[in-house]
Amino acid sequence: MTLTVNALTPNFVAEIYDVDLSKPVSAEDMSAIKQVFWKYGVLVFPEQKLSPQNHVDFAQQFGPIEMDRVLAAENTDPRLGHAFADISNLNREGKIWDKASRQRLYKEGNKLWHTDSSFKYKPGVCSLLYSTKVVPIGGHTEFADQRAAYDALPPGMKQKLDGLIAMHAIEYSRKRTGFATFEESEAQRLPPVPQLLVRTIPESGRKSLYIASHIGAIKGMEAAEAEALFQHLLAHVTQRQFVHTHRWRVNDLVMWDNRCTLHRGTDFDDMRFVRDMRRATVGDVANTCEQAGVAVPA
Repeated sequence: MTLTVNALTPNFVAEIYDVDLSKPVSAEDMSAIKQVFWKYGVLVFPEQKLSPQNHVDFAQQFGPIEMDRVLAAENTDPRLGHAFADISNLNREGKIWDKASRQRLYKEGNKLWHTDSSFKYKPGVCSLLYSTKVVPIGGHTEFADQRAAYDALPPGMKQKLDGLIAMHAIEYSRKRTGFATFEESEAQRLPPVPQLLVRTIPESGRKSLYIASHIGAIKGMEAAEAEALFQHLLAHVTQRQFVHTHRWRVNDLVMWDNRCTLHRGTDFDDMRFVRDMRRATVGDVANTCEQAGVAVPA
């Protein structure tokens, strides 16, 4: 093994050095990277000069890449292929977007605490975000450890959450920011889906909360009770002791385990500074209920 691991805390977030992801990674190093990833949940690879193909090749070591995008094709950025989500403030011509652009309004949701693709029947396993341009002020990404947050819950709350199923939808989170202009085809493609509120991560055996701002209902609860429980859990997970802030540098590749972390982007002057990043997301093998052997509600 040639890589160097710099753990930022004993169990959450680590930096990986002495590996060049623009070249094929040895089987030994890839195995080591995976073991470190399953333990720490968030990995930072500084100073990586990656082509889009390099980015995809590394991401595919963790599973199949999600190829579908949320917004209709005519409303998405053609600068990147289907393997990538465009995490920038640029329009189709590569210029800073208009203040009232649909993309800008939609991406306001990235400032909410969320986990990628929990609103899909097969949610995301991990995401890999690569920076090519960063801003001088703001534009950080915050991560929260849902495993440690679960461990810290009182026994009574753990018992209450056991087996509960939440309904996730992209419409739920975007409505929290005031975005309600989904086209009919977009809404039909992404109806609410069930996900467990607590899941077990197979590689570590650790239990984790699985919440996100995509949650809009909890099975068996009235709307007000469900929202109160979600807000209580969100406040718990995002306490300072569970949160790490990543301050981006050019050519950082950051990957996180969507099954057990929350993240959100922090604000910056998006009408002045360019922030340009691309994200590949790896899909899971099945719905969380199916993985746990829980009957999927209709």
